[in-house]
Amino acid sequence: MERIEAFRRFYADLITANAGVADGGLLAALQSISRERFVGPGPWKIFTPSGYITTPSEDPALLYQDIMVALDSGRQINNGQPVLHAICIAALEANEGETAIHVGAGTGYYTAVLAKLVGPKGAVFAYEIEQDLAAKARTNLADATNVTVFTGSGAAGPLPDADMVYVNAGATGPLPVWLNALRPAGRLLFPLTPAEIAGKPAPGGMLLVTCAPQHGFHARFICPAAFIPCVGGRDDETARKLSAAFARVDAKNVRSLRLNSHPDESCWCAGDGWWLSTAAPSRS
Repeated sequence: MERIEAFRRFYADLITANAGVADGGLLAALQSISRERFVGPGPWKIFTPSGYITTPSEDPALLYQDIMVALDSGRQINNGQPVLHAICIAALEANEGETAIHVGAGTGYYTAVLAKLVGPKGAVFAYEIEQDLAAKARTNLADATNVTVFTGSGAAGPLPDADMVYVNAGATGPLPVWLNALRPAGRLLFPLTPAEIAGKPAPGGMLLVTCAPQHGFHARFICPAAFIPCVGGRDDETARKLSAAFARVDAKNVRSLRLNSHPDESCWCAGDGWWLSTAAPSRS
């Protein structure tokens, strides 16, 4: 155990350093959570751009790298890339006592990270649509008294009021159910992703939307990302628009989310009832 704990400490240092994150709470969470508990017994299948490869043994030390580990390779469902999730979770700026919603929780590894950050006075509501994965998450998180796991879609409402909504499935827009769950100054972070390419998820971006009382919604892209599709969260026409928008390589200019208004010249991309603007937030 001392050997694996040493690997886990190094992993936490490595992931947060590569993510450019100086969050001591996130570092401590990664140091304290056993990744092997959430990905099942080895040998493990590791996702690569060329397909899955299998680890040479069941040594848990192999898991403490910046790798995606298959939860179900047939369904292409993975325990996601640690550096990506470190960047995203740090961007949410979780505070003790806050409430988080985790959509697409898988078997609960990153749910456990959120639970550590909000602490015993906070709460995490985790949603996983795949019944077998939700059951595993419920077992894996049984000792986390501040976590509730739901078997079902986090794209359907209503959801509880929350300070953070963290989505781990690709959508073609900010769903009203996610925005409606946000408290004042609440944060929504989700993968805004375009149409698939040759049947595989295409890269989009992790979009951080922050509720700004009296001013609407700030919005900015945190980093590139590709995720499996969000069931109930995709529209084919909008996906094609997003493909064209991301092809312009100017996503860094997005500054706000506008709802139920006519797009103006600052529009980066528009969907049904929403559009992203390169201008500052505005209620108008």
